[in-house]
Amino acid sequence: MTVQHRLSRREACRIAVRAQLLDAARPVDLLDTVRRLSLVQFEPTAAVAPSADLVLWSRLGRLYRPELLERALTDHVVVELQTMIRGAHDVALYRAEMEAWPGADARPWKQRRVAWLRTNDACRRDILERLRRGGPMLSRDLPDTCVEQWESSGWNTGRNVAMMLELMEASGDVAVAGRLGRERRWDLAERIYPDDPAVPEPDAVRERDARRLRSLGIARSRGPETQVEPVGVGEAGEAAVIDGVRGVWRVDPAQLDRDFEGRVAILSPFDRLIFERKRMVDLFGFDYQLGMYKPAVQRRFGFYALPILDGERLVGKIDATTDLPSSLLRVHRIHEDEPFSPALRDGVRAELEELAGMLHVQLQFEG
Repeated sequence: MTVQHRLSRREACRIAVRAQLLDAARPVDLLDTVRRLSLVQFEPTAAVAPSADLVLWSRLGRLYRPELLERALTDHVVVELQTMIRGAHDVALYRAEMEAWPGADARPWKQRRVAWLRTNDACRRDILERLRRGGPMLSRDLPDTCVEQWESSGWNTGRNVAMMLELMEASGDVAVAGRLGRERRWDLAERIYPDDPAVPEPDAVRERDARRLRSLGIARSRGPETQVEPVGVGEAGEAAVIDGVRGVWRVDPAQLDRDFEGRVAILSPFDRLIFERKRMVDLFGFDYQLGMYKPAVQRRFGFYALPILDGERLVGKIDATTDLPSSLLRVHRIHEDEPFSPALRDGVRAELEELAGMLHVQLQFEG
């Protein structure tokens, strides 16, 4: 492989930040932001706010309100597909894969799902008929007519209808019509997705890789296996090496040799800038751990620590929670990876005040 670019780590970080719309040139439109990010993860934990709201607010700033996303989802301008919010017309890039599901995938876990779905095909057809007649429904409103129980090593054992709906989403039969709190409301996919023709799968995979690289700026060609959205970008972009970082990367050439003006931003723990933890460490050297999956005594930075971005550097974390009954955004502690300058402290406080405004609560510092 011919390496076409050699980058400093600082240049690589600036490319990643700018591609994720976290530099000073803020976007101004919600749909355009979702499309440029390629996806926004729906993660319902709302210790501060739902992750999708935090991601969009950190880009759009005071232009963003949660009701904007709610309206876009209700109007199917954007859609939720496998817990990821995407531009509705991007579904065309997944249609061929849905129509061929499960395809030639011989992995044992995938084949077990296929066998279970076939065994319970009567339940699948029953769900389709009920949605056709009754419109959007929660999974708990649909009867369980499965003849074989879903088995797993985790907490999904026996959740037959919920797992059936997820497999039906993967095959393009049903789609998320909206949510009631954390619960998904399901409907026939034909009522939710635009009637765009399917992009042939090889072309769709290449285009998805290209869009993923445009949204990340710089990424590995391959990465850890995931069941929803890959972290690698295939052969998209051009080959690059980063000083002091092992291996060959892929870089979006449109991001090279551009000016950079940074700003202070507060991020969701599930923000794509940091979502792949190995990439986060390789590029930013950021020491971060999400505490929500750990016992309280093992949490280093709190339950739901919000990373702090300053220009192209990740410089700290905010341990905060939103207390809706008291209408307060409580800041328990700000972890400074190195002493903050007065200007950075002012910038962080200004962002926190803006976040409190988006949540319609008051800001309160504790300790």
